[in-house]
Amino acid sequence: MRTPGLALTLLLTLVACSKPEATPPVAHQLAGAVVTPLSDLNLLRTKIPAVLLTALQAPYAPPADPTCAGLAAEVQLLDAALGEDLDGPKTPKPSLADRGRTELDEAAVGAVKSSAEALIPFRGWVRKLTGAERTSRQVTKAIAAGIVRRAYLKGLGQAQGCLPPAAPRPSQP
Repeated sequence: MRTPGLALTLLLTLVACSKPEATPPVAHQLAGAVVTPLSDLNLLRTKIPAVLLTALQAPYAPPADPTCAGLAAEVQLLDAALGEDLDGPKTPKPSLADRGRTELDEAAVGAVKSSAEALIPFRGWVRKLTGAERTSRQVTKAIAAGIVRRAYLKGLGQAQGCLPPAAPRPSQP
């Protein structure tokens, strides 16, 4: 598979960043794609939030405050670190134009990321030798532990009869 040339990638980056309607997540994704080589060399590391590090150590530990308010507070901290849970409020379906814009943004980010990854020959070996692969696995484990912790806390909240966010939101048809 051929990756786009550097000039095309830079052009796509400039176009995507110069759009007035570009959303901050796209700009953030583009910035992340551009700095991929720094992550591959383990010069730029993802900072794991403290709540996820705590969850990584003991995802099923009893909560410090087992009340509904305490469970809700801890779930909200996890939501802030992980993003909205699967039972979050449903958003209206985007329009066809919005979906097309999203696809175009994702294609631009993908092209930039592919080109940035191609800058380092033998990328897989470089990631292993620099410790970037180990760091990436640690981040993935912390995210998984946070997801498990949030589900555990919501289960405790449901057993106590708590309201969301300390318990799962009722499913809607």
